Amino acid sequence: MNALRAFEAAARLGSVSRAAGELNLTRSAISHQLRLLEQDLEVKLVKREGRGIALTAAGRRYARQVERALRLLRERPAAVDMPALTGSLAISCVPGFASFWLCRQIGDFHATYPDIQLRIVTPRALGDVVGPAADIYIAFGHGDWPDRWVEHLTGLEFFPACSPGLLNKVGGLNTPEDLARCTLLHLVDPTDWRRWLAAARVRGVDPDGGVMFSDIHLAMSAAMAGQGIIIGDALVCGEALRQGHLIRPFAQTVSGTGDYYLVAEHDVVDRPEIVVFQTWLRDRLTEDLGTMLPPKGQTP
Repeated sequence: MNALRAFEAAARLGSVSRAAGELNLTRSAISHQLRLLEQDLEVKLVKREGRGIALTAAGRRYARQVERALRLLRERPAAVDMPALTGSLAISCVPGFASFWLCRQIGDFHATYPDIQLRIVTPRALGDVVGPAADIYIAFGHGDWPDRWVEHLTGLEFFPACSPGLLNKVGGLNTPEDLARCTLLHLVDPTDWRRWLAAARVRGVDPDGGVMFSDIHLAMSAAMAGQGIIIGDALVCGEALRQGHLIRPFAQTVSGTGDYYLVAEHDVVDRPEIVVFQTWLRDRLTEDLGTMLPPKGQTP
């Protein structure tokens, strides 16, 4: 806690000296706490800039998390006397987002609001936002749902990903042209590979060759088993990248053909259980997508 308080103050004030003054500590004590935190996290959080300090990219992301955590701790005494939030919440979520991200995170929401009865379903189509099965929808599209409350969640960048075993098997992938030695894995059709190869200006690689899959889970299973190389994104491939089951051989990305949105009927968005879910989802996505992948231009 001392290290977190020192980091939060230094990050907010942009100065070790000012942080020391605010916390009634010496400059060396603040610097020591910052070093301990960086050693514990195994990541560089701050760098010297003139007479002050500046946060690294990782430091800026972590500072937001620490500020929220400390704020929640300060607010906890007031929340103790508040009645528990109850009710039910049915969430319709597109399959890839649900299985590769939401289902890995939803335990945190349930732990925070244990008296809200949750139900998660998947729609027939990515842009389906109608029907009595759900209170709120996480949908994929362009945001054009008339007569609905719509909030943009995130867009995604797409990139090739493969298993370390495949990389070794083909003798490495030094340039995108080396993809000619790999089996391309497609979700439904070759559109994603066509767009990426065009953006990377690759010649000599057939975008229509390879294996087609009707489901993202099948394509991911094949990729992690070393059967070929997939076009993925931070939501679908994030955990596999963190665990080392997949790697990014190239930094080139291409934007998606749509974005993810929260969609609901106008008369339900002010329900308390929907309000807290919206807030939780936005915060969790901001934190997680910022740490899932290395900066563009870097290969894990």
